[in-house]
Amino acid sequence: MASKTQMQEQLKDLKENLLKMSTLVEERLRDAIQSLIKRDSQLAQRVIDRDAEIDRFDDFIDDLCLRLLRSGETKESYLRFVTMAMKIVTDLERMGDHAVNIAKRAISLNEIPEVKPYIDLPRMAEVAQSMVKDMIDAFIKSDALLARSVWERDDLVDSLNDQIFRGLITDTVRNPSTSQRAIHLVIVSRYLERIADHATNIAEDIIFGSSWK
Repeated sequence: MASKTQMQEQLKDLKENLLKMSTLVEERLRDAIQSLIKRDSQLAQRVIDRDAEIDRFDDFIDDLCLRLLRSGETKESYLRFVTMAMKIVTDLERMGDHAVNIAKRAISLNEIPEVKPYIDLPRMAEVAQSMVKDMIDAFIKSDALLARSVWERDDLVDSLNDQIFRGLITDTVRNPSTSQRAIHLVIVSRYLERIADHATNIAEDIIFGSSWK
C-alpha cells in the first residue's frame, strides 16, 4: 500500500498531467481552426503529425490512474476523483482526434477556392476551447459553479452549429458549385459540437456528483 505522501504526490502528478493534456488539446484545436481560416495546410499537417503526443498523455495518465486505484485507498471521494480522471482523459483523447479530423478537412478545403471569410466557425471554436479549459479547472478545483457555466455554454455551441448549417444550405442553394465546400464545413462544425459535448458531459458529472475534496 502506498504511503499518504506517495499518494499525494501521485495525485499532484495526475492533476498536472491532466492540465498539460487539456492545454495540448486546446492548442491542437486552435491550430486546426487557424489552418482552416488562414488556409495553412502545413499547419494542418502539423496538427495531424503531432497527434501521438496526446495519445502518449492518454497512456501515461491511464497508467497513473490504475496505480492510484491499486494503492489500497478506499475513501469514496478519492476513488471518485481517480475514476473521473480516467473518464476525462478518454474524452480529451477523443477531442484531440476531432482536432485532427478538422485539420484533415482544412487541407481538403484549402484546395478549394475561398468563397467568403469564416465568421461563425471561429466563434464556435473559441467557445468550445473555453469549455475544455474550464471543464478541467472545474474538475481540479471541484467548482460546481464553473462546471455549470460550461454546461450552459453548450446551448451556444448548438445554436452556432444550427446557424452555420442554415447559412451553408442557403449558400449552396444560391450557388450549387459551393456544395463540396459546404459539406466539409458542416462536418467541421459537427466536430466542434462533439468537442463541446465531451466537455459538457464531464461538467454534468461535476455538477451532479458528490464532492471529492
